Amino acid sequence: MLACLTITASALVVGPALRPTASLLASHRHASPCAVDRVDRATAVRVGAAAVVAAATGGVAPALAAYPTLTIETTAGPMEFELWDDVAPAHVNSFRKLAQKGYFDGQAFHRVIPGFVIQGGDPNSKVGYGADGSLEGGDKGAQRKWGTGGPGYQIKAEFNERKHEFGVLSMARSSDPNSAGSQFFVCLGDLTNLDNKYTVFGKMTSGDATLRKLGAAERAPGDKPLVRQGIEKVIAP
Repeated sequence: MLACLTITASALVVGPALRPTASLLASHRHASPCAVDRVDRATAVRVGAAAVVAAATGGVAPALAAYPTLTIETTAGPMEFELWDDVAPAHVNSFRKLAQKGYFDGQAFHRVIPGFVIQGGDPNSKVGYGADGSLEGGDKGAQRKWGTGGPGYQIKAEFNERKHEFGVLSMARSSDPNSAGSQFFVCLGDLTNLDNKYTVFGKMTSGDATLRKLGAAERAPGDKPLVRQGIEKVIAP
């Protein structure tokens, strides 16, 4: 069963709600978020591939295929991403299909850890906050279910060489590497200890201020935001 994204000294998984260890949080609290690169390693890989083809075809480089895009409209503003279908095609395909069905619309980022990640993608997070958007005025029973929901299927891991850095989009999972569903997280810093352990499938191209605002939300025990940090709509053309 999927549950909350949790942090231990050695891993970040979807599992029973546990408090993050002080030592691990300390290692991320001082991470230095970097600006989102417009031309990153993913783009460089495609440029390099095009150059190889050009050399083999007499110097004519093929047009580079654009990455699929994704927009997450939140209560703090929009964030735009490119989706890396060259390294995580199954995850990108699943995420886009769910978005096109409106699966994420009305959800919330149910877990926020400053300097580490914001987590969303659980359909159970559509309910639980009070009418005023507060955690305190909400349904405690519904809140206990946050982090346990999914789409009803799991995706085989597509671990790759892309790095967990500020603005990167990656999939949460249980202790089983092949258990990703719909829960995802966006990195708030450089999280090298997660590399090759979780499937990276995209990166933010705009929305730094929005991400920082979401990541600074005040929270209750269990890293639940005190005020709803909503996912209003996810657009995947």
